[in-house]
Amino acid sequence: MKQERRDFESVAARWDSNPGRVKIANEVAATIRREVALSPQMDVLDYGSGTGLLSLQLLPQIGSLCGADSSPAMLEVMANKIASQNLPNATTQFVDFENGAHATGSYDLIISSMVTHHVPDTAALFAEWFRLLNQGGQVAFADLDSEDGAFHGDNTGVFHLGFDRAHLKQLLQEAGFTEVQDSTATSVSKEVEGQGQREFPIFLIVARKPQ
Repeated sequence: MKQERRDFESVAARWDSNPGRVKIANEVAATIRREVALSPQMDVLDYGSGTGLLSLQLLPQIGSLCGADSSPAMLEVMANKIASQNLPNATTQFVDFENGAHATGSYDLIISSMVTHHVPDTAALFAEWFRLLNQGGQVAFADLDSEDGAFHGDNTGVFHLGFDRAHLKQLLQEAGFTEVQDSTATSVSKEVEGQGQREFPIFLIVARKPQ
C-alpha cells in the first residue's frame, strides 16, 4: 500500500465510462433502497460522492442531496450533471476532513461507496459521520471485504486492503452507532495476473445514530 493520495483529478472526466464502476454504483444503490427506508423528507449526504454516480440515482426517493468530495474535478462533473438535469434539490461541497475542511450541514442519511479504504483513520471517519447525522439518522456505506491488494493493482492512496466486517461494526458501536447491520451488496469479478478470474465481494453496512 502506498500512503500518498490517489490522483482523482486526472480521471474525473472519464470516471463514469468504466462499466465495472457503473455496476458497483447501480448495485449499491439497489441495496441501499432495500436496506434503508428512503423518504422525500430525507436530507442526504453522499460522502466521497465523486461524480454522483451512486447518489443521483437515489434523488427521486429523497428530499435533498449534497455530494461531498475532496476532488474539485469530481465535484465539477457532479455539479454539471446537476445543472444539465435541472436538479434544484442537489448541491455539492468540498470536504477534506483530514486537512481541516469539514463537511457542513446536518443529515438524515449519509451514504458512501468505495471511499472508506482511502481514509487512513477509520474511527475518525465514523466520528465525523456521527457528528453530521441528525438524531435517529443513518449511515449506509459500501466497501470491499478484506483482500490482498489485488483489487486495485496500484494501491496508491489505498490505506486498507478491504475490511473485516466485524471490526467495522465494533468501530461503529464505539463511535456511538446502534442497529449495525451488514449485507453483501455486490461482487466484482476481476482478472488478476497469475490467478485468473477472482471475485471481490462488496458489503453494505447500515447503522443508526440513536434518538
